[in-house]
Amino acid sequence: MKGSLFHKLEVGLPAGEVWEVYGTLRLAQLVVELLPHVLQKVDVIEGDGGVGTVLHLTFPPGIPGVQFSKEKFVKIDNEKRVKEALVVEGGFLELGFRSVLYRLEIIEKDSNSSIIKSAIEYEIDEEHAANASFVTTAPLATIAETIPNISLRRKLVT
Repeated sequence: MKGSLFHKLEVGLPAGEVWEVYGTLRLAQLVVELLPHVLQKVDVIEGDGGVGTVLHLTFPPGIPGVQFSKEKFVKIDNEKRVKEALVVEGGFLELGFRSVLYRLEIIEKDSNSSIIKSAIEYEIDEEHAANASFVTTAPLATIAETIPNISLRRKLVT
């Protein structure tokens, strides 16, 4: 069984500024710092933030069935502002999913605003189909709502 979910949020920042965070490892660092209830810890297993980089993500207690996840960046397109990460160990794979891909895209709306589009694409075995209900864009939505606000505040202070 295949499925996908997505979340879109318009923000009052140019796409280039949003991509400066989303297109780098800085995003994971900020999530740990600002949203520890979403992500407790991030370790770079290999790579420098480009394609092939593998991250070990540790989730806070209380997330059903998910304690950690290893994700590998499989696509980073700086022109189209798209980043894709494939779960390669742990996370949803422990719940019967065959594959889970996270896609982050920053879409330019105009010179002062953009859209953060977050998506999850997955494939799950039929016998574990009920676990598909665990898939949610809520953490990605929280990240999209928080990170640009921090950038806007910093911009207003300077």
